[in-house]
Amino acid sequence: MAIERLGRLSRRGPAAAGYTLALLALMPGQAFAHAADRGHVLLLPTGHYLVGGAAAVILTFILLAFAPPQALDWLARKRLALGSVPVWPRLLGSAACLLLVCALVAAGFLGSRDPLSNPLPLMVWTVFWVGLTLVQGVTGNFWWWIDPWYAPWRALAAIAGRKEGFVALPVWLGYWPAIILFFAFAWFELIYPAPDDPERLAVALIGYFLTNLAAMLVFGHEQWSRRGECLSVFMHMIARLGVVETGPTADTRRSVALCLPGAKLVNAEPLPPSGTLFLLLALGSVSFDGLMRTFFWLGLFGINPLEFPGRSAVIGLGTFGLVATFAVLALGFFSAVGLGERLAGAAGNMLPAAGALVWSIIPISMAYHFSHYLAALVVNGQYALAALSDPLMNGADLFGTAGLHVQAGVLMGAERAWMLWNLQAGAIIGGHVLAVLVAHTIAFRLHGSTRAAARSQAPLAVLMVAYTVFGLWLLSSPTGA
Repeated sequence: MAIERLGRLSRRGPAAAGYTLALLALMPGQAFAHAADRGHVLLLPTGHYLVGGAAAVILTFILLAFAPPQALDWLARKRLALGSVPVWPRLLGSAACLLLVCALVAAGFLGSRDPLSNPLPLMVWTVFWVGLTLVQGVTGNFWWWIDPWYAPWRALAAIAGRKEGFVALPVWLGYWPAIILFFAFAWFELIYPAPDDPERLAVALIGYFLTNLAAMLVFGHEQWSRRGECLSVFMHMIARLGVVETGPTADTRRSVALCLPGAKLVNAEPLPPSGTLFLLLALGSVSFDGLMRTFFWLGLFGINPLEFPGRSAVIGLGTFGLVATFAVLALGFFSAVGLGERLAGAAGNMLPAAGALVWSIIPISMAYHFSHYLAALVVNGQYALAALSDPLMNGADLFGTAGLHVQAGVLMGAERAWMLWNLQAGAIIGGHVLAVLVAHTIAFRLHGSTRAAARSQAPLAVLMVAYTVFGLWLLSSPTGA
């Protein structure tokens, strides 16, 4: 409980204990370290940002309608080769990551029940889900080197005498296994009453890991990590936004090159409809994470946001909202692409076009991820550093950070709030502008002419403008949960 944290901080000085007391006074019941929790409301002139953000996306689309898309296509193909690297560190990275997962699970069972003191929830929801996703999106496929399933799969496959799985993953399944698992992951994170409880999270993590390891033995690591295990699928897709591109040059080496942000999205193969839905679900879940806490959403269902009844009382409402957000976003995207293809004279090309254009959603998804979780990353990241040094709350100081004084005040004050808001707003606007650039380049490759590409992109540009405004509104809306 947070009482343990108070006792620990009281030994560091009255200021730390007083800060913790203030936190306890503000938090009803158990304190949670969930990455999406927001501790303040930014009361800034958001109307100017809403108009400016929409105008930036509209202006980008207008300029692209008259600009030669061949230049964008050329930039998307440019690479700066850096040589090659050996692949053997992958096995070591995977084994190290697996050992870390095992240690965190042990801490989940044996450590403090306070999620601000136990490293398991902090590492899962803040360091992995927020931090690693951002690293993956900015750099490239870092996950490939540390995938914790790879080392145990290699060992078990060697024992079984199999280099691949026992059966091929059916093509007709598409990405549906990943969709089902990602929905379960999002539901546990957003809807389940206690996703930060260390012991429950440890049980869930063990079940998830073993289930997917068994699937990898049956279908092969490569197939299941590309279309089945949802976190690997998500990481592989997000990596296409990064500026580092790697690829096999031999069995023992991988080439390394630099490219512009989003260039790999333009060159990606079109996804099947299930892959398109997977990316839309990933974006929709982060959007609903912001929406579900707003006064607007709670008021729609007669819930007083100042007297929030707790997550257990709104499980049904939360499940409905998660499904509804995904459905509305999917309907909007497919409708925009379908209308755009009609305007371009290619009405029968809707599903293939959607599978290609959905890659332009990734910059938006990353922008929402950064903006929505930035405050939590800054504060909970400090808690994670302290908890890793003393995972069992027994006075250890493994990395010299157990006595770290968490500075939650880094986000307080007018200047810091202004800086935070501008970083968040800038990321959302920049993500949508990059999405328009990527979508326009893909559309040019699909249709072969500037005019047809512009026509096909008009409805999608309208959707992106609406989503820009929606994202900025979410950031500025007061929350009650």
